[in-house]
Amino acid sequence: MAPAAAAAVAERIELAKLCSSKDWSKAIRVLDSLLSQSCGVQDLCNRAFCYSQLELHKHVIKDCNKALQLDPKLLQAYILKGRAFSSLGRKEEALSVLEQGYEHAVCQSADLKQLLELEDLLKIAKENGSCQNGTMESSELSFPARGSVVSRSSEISDNHVKSNGKSQPSSKLSKQIEAHNKLQNGSSTDVRGESVLDSQPNQKDESHPTETNVTHTKLMGKSILDDSSESGTGSSMVCGESSDFPDICSDSFSLSDIHNELMDEANRSKKFCVARISKSKSINVDFRLSRGIAQVNDGKYAYAISIFDKILQEEPDYPEALIGRGTAYAFQRELHAAIADFTKAIQSNPSAGEAWKRRGQARAALGESAKAIADLTKAMEFEPNSADILHERGIVNYKFKDYKAAVEDLSACVKVDVDNKSAYTYLGLALSSLGEYRKAEEAHMKAIQIDKSFLEAWTHLTQFYQDVANGERALQCIREILKIDGRFAKAYHLHGLLLHGTGEHRNAIKELSIGLSIDSSSIESLYLRASCYHAIGEFKEAVKDYDAALDLELDSMEKFALQCLAFYQKEIALYTASKFNTEFSWFDLDGDIDPLFKEYWCKRLHPKNVCEKVYRQPPLRDSLRKGKLKKQEFSLTKQKAALLQAADSIGKKIQYHCPGFLPNRRQVIVNKNVLYRMAGLAAIEIAQKVVKVWRSLQTEWKISTKGASKHGKKVRRKEKLNPPSFNRGGAGCSTSSFLESSTYSAAEDKPYGRPSLPWHAIYSLAVKWRQISEPCDPIVWVNKLSEEFNSGFGSHTPLILGQAKVVRYFPNFPRTFNVTKAVIKENKYVHNKKDHLINLYENGKLQEAMNAESCSDLHRVVGEDFWLATRCNSMTVEGKRLEGTRISLEKTDQMGYDFAIKTPCTPSRWDDFELEMTSAWEALCEAYCGENYGTTDFDLLENAREAILRMTYYWYNFMPLSRGTAVIGLAVLLGLFLAANMEFTGNIPEGVQVDWEAILEPDPHSFISSVKSWLYPSLKTNTSWKGYPDVASTLETTGLVVAALSTYSD
Repeated sequence: MAPAAAAAVAERIELAKLCSSKDWSKAIRVLDSLLSQSCGVQDLCNRAFCYSQLELHKHVIKDCNKALQLDPKLLQAYILKGRAFSSLGRKEEALSVLEQGYEHAVCQSADLKQLLELEDLLKIAKENGSCQNGTMESSELSFPARGSVVSRSSEISDNHVKSNGKSQPSSKLSKQIEAHNKLQNGSSTDVRGESVLDSQPNQKDESHPTETNVTHTKLMGKSILDDSSESGTGSSMVCGESSDFPDICSDSFSLSDIHNELMDEANRSKKFCVARISKSKSINVDFRLSRGIAQVNDGKYAYAISIFDKILQEEPDYPEALIGRGTAYAFQRELHAAIADFTKAIQSNPSAGEAWKRRGQARAALGESAKAIADLTKAMEFEPNSADILHERGIVNYKFKDYKAAVEDLSACVKVDVDNKSAYTYLGLALSSLGEYRKAEEAHMKAIQIDKSFLEAWTHLTQFYQDVANGERALQCIREILKIDGRFAKAYHLHGLLLHGTGEHRNAIKELSIGLSIDSSSIESLYLRASCYHAIGEFKEAVKDYDAALDLELDSMEKFALQCLAFYQKEIALYTASKFNTEFSWFDLDGDIDPLFKEYWCKRLHPKNVCEKVYRQPPLRDSLRKGKLKKQEFSLTKQKAALLQAADSIGKKIQYHCPGFLPNRRQVIVNKNVLYRMAGLAAIEIAQKVVKVWRSLQTEWKISTKGASKHGKKVRRKEKLNPPSFNRGGAGCSTSSFLESSTYSAAEDKPYGRPSLPWHAIYSLAVKWRQISEPCDPIVWVNKLSEEFNSGFGSHTPLILGQAKVVRYFPNFPRTFNVTKAVIKENKYVHNKKDHLINLYENGKLQEAMNAESCSDLHRVVGEDFWLATRCNSMTVEGKRLEGTRISLEKTDQMGYDFAIKTPCTPSRWDDFELEMTSAWEALCEAYCGENYGTTDFDLLENAREAILRMTYYWYNFMPLSRGTAVIGLAVLLGLFLAANMEFTGNIPEGVQVDWEAILEPDPHSFISSVKSWLYPSLKTNTSWKGYPDVASTLETTGLVVAALSTYSD
């Protein structure tokens, strides 16, 4: 006999012995080993039977499902599965399974004994389903949990009456089942083997089906191996007719059939009895093991651990007890102890798939993604195509951002388990991360189709719609969630988030307050409500919520990051409160707030150093005592109403019609008459201030022209532009910044062509409006941070993060990737992380780079992480190329790549762009303030238009802010057009992002060509804006500005 065959025979002999002694746990271990070698349908049924003896009904169902995949007509699997469902209290599913089995049975050559048994079980199930308010408890009618049923054989004439060849249950049947259940669940035996029924009622609770008294029944003097008089047919076949031990055990046999044969023998004797408890510990150990598992399922983890401890004192390497205790430890978050137990279980029984799976789950909870995936993959070897493990591994892959692997696992899972709603919703999350939005939506909807009350799926679908900026559908989902559970706190948070995103801060506060009344410890809701109070000037309530967020005990780094932000935002709220009743021009975050504070705020760093080194804002009571926070009534006068209406009309034009850009009441159009107020007010104020400067320059131009005419020709002076040295260290440093010199005087003696208002003062107006409108966004000038400015801190915009496609920016990936290859072709080199050159002109690398079609292709060619700068040609210094936007490609572990644009604002780069911006601003002033001053002739304004777009081009390539550069650039663009008597009356086309158009073009002329086709037709000459009320005097104080931004028509 071959060694492998001999080993298999030995294992089956061992299996027979273990079943004879009712050592079901060890029998399962042997079956695990046999199934790892060959997945036989009978061995699956045998393991399901053993699980049923331990009341592990979910495992029974799982094994029966696998068996039925291999043989859909296997009656034994239907019987075991039906009993398991019944024991779990799932009566309808039990009935459905048994009906399926019966349909197969009557249409094939089946084991008549099993057919009769199935028929009787089906009748009982139907009776149970039709019983309404009967005298019996449902537990009395449920099938025996361990598969030890009273035989329905025609040989038991006392219990059955024959009718037309079919066996019908007698009136005594239910009483016998009841008596049998009592024997199973509460009987004891005396030394003679006579049964003494326990007087205690059946305590089995179907809501915790694994918790039961599992004293195993066994007939006196009978052993599984002693009964060799009959052999089953079909799926219950025992190979060979001889009673020779090796022959009997040389192939799989049906444990449940043999067990039922013994029960037939008992019925022939017309007696119910149970066996004496064996002197061996196996039955007692299994009993305690089952009780321990029941305590885990019931959430009584400490008690469960004490039960497993006692088992392990007797048998330290008992795998099932180690797995049970490890599971209890895991639920108590004692993950290291759990992993130690699972590891010991694996060492004791390397084929224990459950141990591999649970250790993988515990490692995932510890963040050990690679080890977790390895364990779950190993578990798959013992249960190939296991829906359960595929589901677990898919979730782990998703949580550790391996979205492609997650999609693969979860897709395979739902093929096996078509009703796995959790797998579908996680599949939706993974697909969404990969940019497969249509498929993601379908997966979430499938989960809801399976279970319309599945809150997790509704929650994920809501978040999906918010991510793709479909606020209407997100709101519909929230309403559905609240229909299911009106006290689901997460729904109120999601609603508050949606309302906050659309600028409806007061309504957001209402929703968040309801959610916090249900779950007061939600830092997400506390922080969000604080930011809403902050935005509308309710500083007392904002500080209260920020403090509450800071006082919470947290359990994750993500929540800790919010806590850090709460510290910074509280300080900003206190600063704003101190400026509330002063002129808005005094609101100056960049000039007043300590540079180190701003840097830590932007980087979301731990505030410890800030607390120790930075001057803290005065407490709110100081502002209240000094009258700085006196509430201001915002009366909507005719003048204010006209101004706000004009702002709304202008501001709506900056909306991007792209995925991920959620409309905002304070910023973006939501519905009729609700517009981007902040941008409109900023644009109008910019236009009003610029016109004053131009009027002064035009006067100078007239004087200059008159002087030139006396001498017969025009005098022009070409000056070298020497921009001032700007502050690198923030407020208090000896070198003052442009923000400190942003005021101007028309009376100052300025040379012709040099405007009194510098370009950065114009953009600073829009920056201030952006800062006050969304106070929780850390928007500051980068050169006003601390000395870290010298290291090149700047904006960072990802298109791809690992495998995730960033919904807002990934549409720009194809163009950006092509620009990357074009720059490589031109330069023939890139820079590594240390800024060293990597030459690509050797060994054919350049051509390989040109052939690259993905991030992985390009990274493989270069061989390491790298960056390059886009082309950005100077218009001030002929032939000079500026460092444009950096495009970087970095590998993230083994899962993907980060592909992003970065703009490090180093001092040298700042000086270069300062020169370009100054030159562009002066070119605009010259184009408008000469002979064509005040004209409404569209053609005569050509030079002015190009100069405005030139400024916009360099602004976007400059990216001098920590955040918000795109919105501020558009607000200034609209304001400058207004000042030049041109109003943009159209909309930015769908899919167009103006900042990306500038970033990906090599010079202003190319940028102008890319946008003029849709921009110029929508520019209409208009001077009516000059009748608008003056913004600075109408909304004089910071408090009035906040009120204006918070007052809109519903």
